[in-house]
Amino acid sequence: MYVEFDTLPDSSRIWIYQANRSFTDEELVEIKAKLEQFIEQWTAHGGSLKASYEIRYKRFIILALDQDLNAATGCSIDASVQFIQNLEKEYGVDLLDKMNVSYKQGEFVAYKSLADFKKMAKNKAVSPKTIVFNNLVNNKGEYLEAWEVPAAESWHNRFMN
Repeated sequence: MYVEFDTLPDSSRIWIYQANRSFTDEELVEIKAKLEQFIEQWTAHGGSLKASYEIRYKRFIILALDQDLNAATGCSIDASVQFIQNLEKEYGVDLLDKMNVSYKQGEFVAYKSLADFKKMAKNKAVSPKTIVFNNLVNNKGEYLEAWEVPAAESWHNRFMN
């Protein structure tokens, strides 16, 4: 059951998928329609899942689920991962590689391998003040408060010394 993202409680579970490139405006229209269609039929043991999504910076897909109605199960999580894998194939984009880092360079979002980000930190090309995206947040409340933060306030801080 698709609902507006803003109506979900802060306790809603989230999954963040970062793309290795920005989506085009045409792709965004298609992906939004596919996400709404997927969420409408997304279930856990036959029960509807109250869920939504956001796409931020033409690059991040945030899938959110209100677990107060029905919690995600192994099968429903598998279905969402399969959906994301299908998007990867259809649009020639990487969404599931967790060994990459996205961060802001001015108004732009940059995407680097973790190894390159470590080198940049060592060479002071990024700093503890660099805005990073902490895709490890677990719920909507954390997402709203701690997703887009200075590297010093995220797991990225370990590379800043």
